[in-house]
Amino acid sequence: MNKLNSKERREFLKKSLATGVAVGGSFLWGTPEILFAKAASSGTPDLVAVKNGEPDAMFNQAIFMMGGMKKFVKKGQTVLVKPNISFARKPEIGATTNPLLVKSIVAHCFGAGAKKVYVFDNVASSSYGMAQKCYKESGIGEAAKSAGALVAPGDNEKYYQKVTIPGAKALVSTEVHELVLEADVFINVPILKNHHYTYQSIAMKNLMGVVWDRMKYHSLDLEQSIADFCLFKKPDLNIVDAYRVMQRFGPRGSTPENVALKKTLLVSNDIVAVDAAASKVYGMEPEKVRYIQLGHDLNIGNMNLNELNIRRHVIGG
Repeated sequence: MNKLNSKERREFLKKSLATGVAVGGSFLWGTPEILFAKAASSGTPDLVAVKNGEPDAMFNQAIFMMGGMKKFVKKGQTVLVKPNISFARKPEIGATTNPLLVKSIVAHCFGAGAKKVYVFDNVASSSYGMAQKCYKESGIGEAAKSAGALVAPGDNEKYYQKVTIPGAKALVSTEVHELVLEADVFINVPILKNHHYTYQSIAMKNLMGVVWDRMKYHSLDLEQSIADFCLFKKPDLNIVDAYRVMQRFGPRGSTPENVALKKTLLVSNDIVAVDAAASKVYGMEPEKVRYIQLGHDLNIGNMNLNELNIRRHVIGG
């Protein structure tokens, strides 16, 4: 697929936004009630929740409600978009971020004036050629390139630099991909899914894909290490893909029968808050997911959703 030129990109954004601006007549989505119980106050929202649209249409609406991508990306800046591309799985399995969402995010970054947009992940398997296979099978490689992004390699230690993490309790040092250190804007785009050890894999855990030695987390304290890394680097924006939500056999997944079609998108610059909201969408109390509680305790973000300014929208509602 060819890259979008500037005119095509503007038309893409204009057309996509037109499909996602209908104001829902009710913000009561049933469950989880805390996300929809009261209208948000005025001012910049802490979190935006959008439901019942396709991934690109939901993002168009969500970023509009957050104040537009120009609030996060300035002209001439370099942006790193970090989806979950950990496994060579089709989107229907719910193991990797939806490629249509990634494409829309990249297009919005360029629409805001970004000079370069990179997309990368350090995949879960270190087998030779696995990164390329994950990028291809997930559809993210092609989607990112078609919107003009540079798909960066993450499968070689030469791209990583050692850093220390002040205040960390377990992960006191690690090797971080150079793009994380050099990019002007860091956008985290996890998929909400089941995980056999941490119960859920969401935004905080998705950052394991920017370090070289993922297994170091497991050899220390996985959940504490997930929280510790956020002391070093918090993304400028977190966009949780809850369109297809894997319910069992995570994080790799098995068949589409184990996936629930939630058609939900959550956006926040608070990585703890967005994980807490996503946990509710999944059907679990946030405090049950230990790394969310640890992140809250370390003052990385706020997991108490009733204290947040939440704006919600139902497409076509």
